[in-house]
Amino acid sequence: MTSLRINLALCLTAFPTLATAQSEPAPAGTAGTRYCMRIELTGNIVEPVRCWTRDQWAEQGVDVDKEWTREGVRVIG
Repeated sequence: MTSLRINLALCLTAFPTLATAQSEPAPAGTAGTRYCMRIELTGNIVEPVRCWTRDQWAEQGVDVDKEWTREGVRVIG
């Protein structure tokens, strides 16, 4: 019975993620616009937020439009 509750809880928490997967890409901006997104650091409980331009994210191998729906926090500038 406990495993059924855990599975149900996992399914219910996954649903909003699936629903937002079809959201719009990151808002358009200028070359200086910074996109703040959560990043995963191994060993950290809290996911830090970094604010970089599209070019800076691209240097790190991140497609802002692809990751925005899951990791986006805010846009500056």
